[in-house]
Amino acid sequence: MPEQMEQTPQPPQAPPAPSAGLTENATCGLAYVTFIPAIIFLATAPYNQNPKVKFHSWQSIALTVCAIVVQVALMIVDVVLAMVPGLIFITAPLGLLVWFGFFVLWLIVIINAFNGKTIKIPVIAPFAAKQSGYQG
Repeated sequence: MPEQMEQTPQPPQAPPAPSAGLTENATCGLAYVTFIPAIIFLATAPYNQNPKVKFHSWQSIALTVCAIVVQVALMIVDVVLAMVPGLIFITAPLGLLVWFGFFVLWLIVIINAFNGKTIKIPVIAPFAAKQSGYQG
């Protein structure tokens, strides 16, 4: 008689646990909150291996740098034009208008990133695409 091997019953396997971490859309949106999450996403795996996350992180950093450069330029213009009486009434609202434009642009890109859409800022996007390898 052939020997029969006894098989022990296998315990039921648990369903796979959901992956820890953020979704791609959440990561892309959070990259715009400040430049700090963008730098963290560029430095840590698995986020730094995703071209779309890298694109949004680089675009966020570049947008921050552009905003700072424009602010410094406006401050210099304000100092120079403050010597002429009455021009402060032109330069002060101009600075507020520029910052309002940056704020609206920031809102547009962050909302679209959280919704899975990619808005490419004209001057900044080619640089971000080159750094990230993202073609979308």
